[in-house]
Order: sequence, then structure tokens, then C-alpha cells
Amino acid sequence: MSLLLAACASAAPARTGVRPAAGECDIPPGTLVNVQSVEPTIRTDVRYATANNFTGAVLPGYERPLAMLRPEAARALARVHQSLRPRGLGLKVFDGYRPVRATLGMVEWAERTGNQWVLQQGYVARRSGHNRGGTVDLTLVRLSDGGELDMGTPYDTFSEAAHTANATGRVAANRRILVDAMAAEGFSNYHKEWWHFSLAGTYPPLDVPLRCFR
Repeated sequence: MSLLLAACASAAPARTGVRPAAGECDIPPGTLVNVQSVEPTIRTDVRYATANNFTGAVLPGYERPLAMLRPEAARALARVHQSLRPRGLGLKVFDGYRPVRATLGMVEWAERTGNQWVLQQGYVARRSGHNRGGTVDLTLVRLSDGGELDMGTPYDTFSEAAHTANATGRVAANRRILVDAMAAEGFSNYHKEWWHFSLAGTYPPLDVPLRCFR
């Protein structure tokens, strides 16, 4: 299935029908914070702000490559990062808060390119915990050189190989380190994606584009 995604990676940018609204940057201060403002040593690689993602295009709302989260989620993530330091490990974030328009862009891509199976199998949905700012996609890296640990699949691999429990040996051990460290600070893992974690809490979805933040 990953080959199918690769074949469609040159898809044109999605048109979601979400128009910029006057005052769309009007959001209470502190609603979302930049993860790196809380813990500067957390690495980021915000894929949806680049063409290096499964749609092959920058997603709507990702004008800046920022990893934003609710303040409590960012603080919890910083504690996870610090807890890993004695192992010589740290975190790299692929995605945090995701504007609703970006999620709709993913759905539009799936429908336009004949990849509806990613919707049917639960890899893409019309609403996401990312829209609420309490969900984060990430992996483990070595502090010594920033290299990613072997997690068995690349980020955003939509197949059973990415299911968290579907691993053995070193890959299973690495996934367990990540799951346990995140769970210790209240994050729960989505079982179909080893990289996907959500902090418990009730937050409304947001559609504020990342150009509104620093």
C-alpha cells in the first residue's frame, strides 16, 4: 500500500473549500504554544509544511513549519523529552496541532486520487485529535547525532507494519521505549500508528492557520 501512496505523491495541492476568514488569527493568547519555545532541544520535522508527505504537497494551513500544541500538552512533551535524556535519547516531532482545513485537505486528496481506503481503514479521518492541539506525531532520536531510531516503518506508513504492537526485536523495543515514556506523562498511543499520541483532555477543534503563529 505504501507503493500506492508513493505513486500518488505528485498529487496537486488540495482545495478544501475553506476560505480565509477575516480575523481568523484572532485566538486567545496562549491557546497554542510552540513546542520548541517550551523545550528548545526537541527536534522538529513538520512534514505537512513541505511536499515530503503522503499527498506530495504542502497542506492548507501549513504556511510555517511549526509544531504547536496546547500548553499542557507541550509541557508534558517536554517532560517526556527530559526523561529520555539518561538513555541518550530525545524526541523529534513530525506534527502537532493541525488546522481543520489541513485535515479536510487530506480527505480531499484521498477521494480525488482513489485512496479512499485510508479513510475506510482509519488512517485519515474528517476530524482529528490534531485539530484540537492535544495530539502529536513523533519519534525517538539519538542525542549524539540526531539520528532516528529504527521504528520499523517511516512516518505515515499506512499499513499493518506501522501498527504499534506489530513488531519484534529491536523495533519492538524502540516502540516500547516511546510508548512507555509518553504514557508516563499521560499520552495514549493510537494502535495503528506507532508515532501518534494524544493527551487526555477536552479541547475544541481549531482552524487557525500556522501563519498566525511564531
